[in-house]
Amino acid sequence: MNAIPLTLLDTPNPSATSPAASRHAKREADKLGKRLRHQVGKAIADFGMIEEGDKVMVCLSGGKDSYTLLDVLLQLQKKAPVRFSITAVNLDQKQPGFPEHILPEYLASIGVDYHIIEQDTYSVVSRVIPEGKTMCSLCSRLRRGALYTYAEAHGFTKIALGHHRDDLVNTFFLNLFFHAKISGMPPKLLSDDGKHVVIRPLAYVAEADIEAYAAHKGFPIIPCNLCGSQENLQRAQVKKMLRQWERETPGRIETISRALADIRPSQLSDGKLFDFLALGSRSDALPDAHAWLAGGDKPQA
Repeated sequence: MNAIPLTLLDTPNPSATSPAASRHAKREADKLGKRLRHQVGKAIADFGMIEEGDKVMVCLSGGKDSYTLLDVLLQLQKKAPVRFSITAVNLDQKQPGFPEHILPEYLASIGVDYHIIEQDTYSVVSRVIPEGKTMCSLCSRLRRGALYTYAEAHGFTKIALGHHRDDLVNTFFLNLFFHAKISGMPPKLLSDDGKHVVIRPLAYVAEADIEAYAAHKGFPIIPCNLCGSQENLQRAQVKKMLRQWERETPGRIETISRALADIRPSQLSDGKLFDFLALGSRSDALPDAHAWLAGGDKPQA
């Protein structure tokens, strides 16, 4: 389903406000909220993201994605078929000028359990990474380490991140173009140390819908000045490409997203996933790889 244009959910210009316009804006906002709840609920069900008794740590950055994730999960929690708890956790990375009061005030206002981790990763990244170079990789590792450590210390069974459908598609092409591998960002994964289950309940949600929803809800967005202003990142190149594709062929990102859930190993080239050697073979003997690599040349007598 196509995303609702952001302009439909913006606060109307006072000169253009009318009862009919207000009713229309409310209907569109209600439709969007319902769609997001359905998409998040479907992702949770499809991938078994949340179970009875789970302690879910929602990682809140202050961006539109994590605000939307927390908001929708709180709505679903009220009518969910299982009981689970939600705690919003933010990592204060001690960036200069970071508005420390915004998240605590917002979270207290909605009555959700929350915790702010204070760890100066900004100084580490700024010291280690040369000026002008991409900080994202190191920043992400330090942030992930801090969040994992907190989750383990406080017994959280699931760690919820705000990555959405477009992020999953972007990561697929990022790995394809720059790392020569077919892999992506799964909706659910086990951390490398086997201690944490990470879930991405927004896996089916379009970024445009999140933008519209966040604008309608009026979330107090905090921009990331540490890495968000850096240009020419590989991920930014992929996003630009996908935006152009979507303009030229609306619905293409959704099609690619569906394709990530319909993998055909026999129609790719990975011998570890599909036994091409045995396919159609009339002999139990394995081919002589050395002879083939030599181009069929036979040693002289």
